[in-house]
Amino acid sequence: MSTQSIPCVLMRGGTSRGPYFLASDLPADAAARDEVLLQVMGSGHELQVDGIGGGHPLTSKVAIVSPSRVPGADVDYLFAQVNVRERFVDISPNCGNMLAGVGPFALEAGLVRAGDGVSTVRIYNVNTKKLIEARIETPGGHVLYDGDTAIDGVPGTAAPIHLAFLNAAGAKTGKLFPTGNKTDMIGGVAFSCVDAAMPIIACRASDLGKTGYESPAEFAADRDVMLRLETLRLEAGRLMGLGDVTKLVIPKPVLVARARTGGSLTGRYFMPHACHNAFAITGAVAVGTAAVTPGTVIADEAGNPTVPTDIVIEHPSGTLQVRLEERAGETAPVAYLVRTARRLFEGRVLVRMPD
Repeated sequence: MSTQSIPCVLMRGGTSRGPYFLASDLPADAAARDEVLLQVMGSGHELQVDGIGGGHPLTSKVAIVSPSRVPGADVDYLFAQVNVRERFVDISPNCGNMLAGVGPFALEAGLVRAGDGVSTVRIYNVNTKKLIEARIETPGGHVLYDGDTAIDGVPGTAAPIHLAFLNAAGAKTGKLFPTGNKTDMIGGVAFSCVDAAMPIIACRASDLGKTGYESPAEFAADRDVMLRLETLRLEAGRLMGLGDVTKLVIPKPVLVARARTGGSLTGRYFMPHACHNAFAITGAVAVGTAAVTPGTVIADEAGNPTVPTDIVIEHPSGTLQVRLEERAGETAPVAYLVRTARRLFEGRVLVRMPD
């Protein structure tokens, strides 16, 4: 057994955190790559004590970036959700929070040339085969991280990163509504199965005996509801054409309720076996898209808003705003969000490799 050091940059992207790698620095073989990521993060232990993971799904994420071969894109971004307690890697979803760090990483890695003022990086998400535009502040041709933009779930302020999700509908299934219906009955509960940037299943919190305003800790303590939610998720996965999703983190369950602090609606997002401390960006794209689509559970709870509009999702750490606008050439409204990112450290991570 020998030790290999691999260049990486640890970054906070939105409300998530994880290492960012150049694809060329990782094994080309998917199985070998995943084994490296499991070692890097320390998976198989609830604290990930033998790796650089944070012992939580939000801090056990990886971004892999490379020059793009896709016309119209600058870089490819492969997202990997590395399980904390079990040793497996899931590349089925995208992560919009980690996505926030991809543009700055690509600029500083020299994959894209920075402009003076604002740089636009067109990112092809390999997981969903969708394109995202990221606008990053680059005064003097250098990435700016400091600024006055605050996002709920992250302390302090930073420079804004503007993300536009293009042609987000059908990210994994090819359809905005994979079952063909705006609302389905699953296990006696009304659900909307939506696929826009992220496949989700959404129901009213009250239909599961919850208010929708509970904290992540309260959901973690309610094992009966968590078990029921997983049972419903597995059935929804089959209905959405995703097959057996037992080992996948998609579709993501979302519980919705009427807003109570001035937003459009209240949401609780699950990853899928723990409630998010805030709200996922890709999940917000799906929720926002469904909110402006009459006939969905989400639209009903949001009061059936119409495009253009700002959908404000109330979550455990505050609120998240997603802007929905029509755009020429797009089959569904385009979602616009603002995130921030920070480069935390750069160096090399050590992994054990068989001789």
